[in-house]
Amino acid sequence: MQNLEKLDNSRTAGNAIDVDALLAQVVGALPTATMLVDDHGIVRCANRGAESCFGYLPKQLEGMRMEQVIGTGLHRLQRSPRKNGGIGPQPLQSGVGIRLVALHANGTELPLEVALSPIEIDSRRFGIVSVLDLSERLEVEEASRNAARDLLSFESLVSEISAKFVNLPPEALDAAIVDALRQIVEALDLDRAVVWLRAEENDDFYPVQQWVRESLPHIAERLCVRELFPWLWERIMAGEVAAYSRVSDIPDAVSRGNATRFRALAGATFAFSIDGAVAGCVAFASIRQEREWPEAEIGRLHLVSRVFANAIARQRGDKALAVALSQVQRLSERLKDENAYLRSEVAEVIGACPVVGQSPSILQALEMVKLVASTDSTVLLLGETGTGKELFASHLHDQSARRQRLMVRVSCAAIPDTLLEGELFGREKGAYTGALTRQTGRFELADKSTIFLDEIGDLPLEVQVKLLRVLEDRQIERLGSSRSIQIDVRIIAATHRNLEEMVAAGTFREDLYYRLNVFPVRVPSLRDRPGDIPMLVYKFVDEFSRRFGKPVSSIEKESLAELQRHTWPGNVRELRNVIERAMIVAKPGTRLAIPVAPAAFAPAARSSKLIDVESAHMRSVLEGCNWRIRGAGGAAEQLGLKPSTLETRLAKMSIRRPDKGT
Repeated sequence: MQNLEKLDNSRTAGNAIDVDALLAQVVGALPTATMLVDDHGIVRCANRGAESCFGYLPKQLEGMRMEQVIGTGLHRLQRSPRKNGGIGPQPLQSGVGIRLVALHANGTELPLEVALSPIEIDSRRFGIVSVLDLSERLEVEEASRNAARDLLSFESLVSEISAKFVNLPPEALDAAIVDALRQIVEALDLDRAVVWLRAEENDDFYPVQQWVRESLPHIAERLCVRELFPWLWERIMAGEVAAYSRVSDIPDAVSRGNATRFRALAGATFAFSIDGAVAGCVAFASIRQEREWPEAEIGRLHLVSRVFANAIARQRGDKALAVALSQVQRLSERLKDENAYLRSEVAEVIGACPVVGQSPSILQALEMVKLVASTDSTVLLLGETGTGKELFASHLHDQSARRQRLMVRVSCAAIPDTLLEGELFGREKGAYTGALTRQTGRFELADKSTIFLDEIGDLPLEVQVKLLRVLEDRQIERLGSSRSIQIDVRIIAATHRNLEEMVAAGTFREDLYYRLNVFPVRVPSLRDRPGDIPMLVYKFVDEFSRRFGKPVSSIEKESLAELQRHTWPGNVRELRNVIERAMIVAKPGTRLAIPVAPAAFAPAARSSKLIDVESAHMRSVLEGCNWRIRGAGGAAEQLGLKPSTLETRLAKMSIRRPDKGT
């Protein structure tokens, strides 16, 4: 991880990416035995799996020629005749390999399957050599050839299935497993065969491939095997075969009852492991009749389950390699582009208009910005939605000593609560399911610069605690890491909410409020500065005139007067939208009329009856949480009611979720 940290720290310093270190890290993290070789056939690095496979101590493989490790058969991977008769490197598809016999460190022969994935980074060619020890598979295949005559037909089928998976591309795996399950079910006169994988987040098992005879039901649900089949669970976790010839053979009542529920009169389940941990199982069942499971048959089915496990492990390794190489490429591009994220963020800010206005209220706000800009103090921008708080934050940053670095902006309301902590503070690879790469948080990106936290009032309580630590100690911790990272960040927060009321209601931490409220700046609403409206109108007309290619000769005075009389509940943002609509319908070169339709802007008359006010408030809360009643952040929690109580009130008031089509 140190190489990745150095890469991140060199983001703005322009340092070159250390490809060797990154590739060594990638190889070391792969689950399969893997070596990295250069175009001269020299081993640059190898992971623990490869060292263990060949019997070498750590680092002994580095610097060895591949002929010493694998033998001259490597030439079949590196060099082969071209169609035009020439000799040279030939690219191979990832996942396609050949069988070779290599030498173990102790001098014994070692049967292998070797695959080469050529890559080229920064005009340098490398090869990712994946190695699979075939000793156990070959031993099993040899044992199958010596089986009894009455199992010869089934043995041939098993051998055929095993051979099919040797050079199988990853994208063909699912279809090949389903076809193999079909052949086994038909050969043994069974009814159902299912490959189950164990969920990473819990002990549930979910079906990934299955074949079932016609007229019989498929299995579509995840199962908690620990609860539904305790006996089966113990056998699976012990890596043992769980077979029964009749339901009465199952030792516990819970498992017997659920076996009957799934209509399995006889069954055999074979657990398989990947990287030393139980990863899933293959289950065969007879639904129409009871049956015995001969020992030789059990052995062949066990072999099939291991073949499936090897194929699944290889597929996972290929996916991990693809993700890792993609990460290297992304980091390289990120360094070359000098951080694409920050560029896109600043481009949006630069494209915005400067603060426009000469009214006393706007000048007072700008004067306060001028006073605080030269300090590193936290600033809290207050004001209604659409008043331009984000523009004030940008102006404040541009006036500060940190203006040479880009300001990072975060809308706390736009990021889902489940992702917000990772977005703000970053995460380590594997911090949670689906976190395949390390992510740099916005606070870390804003080091030595300014971070703008818009809609701070929408910050969840659990994230408020971490933000408080940043304000107090200027330290962050990535998700999945216990290491503190010191940062130098100036914080500007903004909200349209009344934080004092939120503190009283318990939805915003009081200590965080006082930390943020060091220097509050109130951005005035548009109705409090009607004298600035003509200036804003001319500014927006000029903007859209250039964008649409529609020059206008002048603006009607009546329109300007009407715009100044309007209350503007949406503030500057609403005014800008009105000008944009007028410019869309205007003809080039004409006198611009800007209609303000009262029906479109005036708020609807509200009932003063208590039941109507309560109904309107409930609808507003429900719409804000997408009509979700239960759970954290649901309407019941926000309204301070029990979910059942809220559902009863909604029924009495005839409040229903509108259809999606309406």
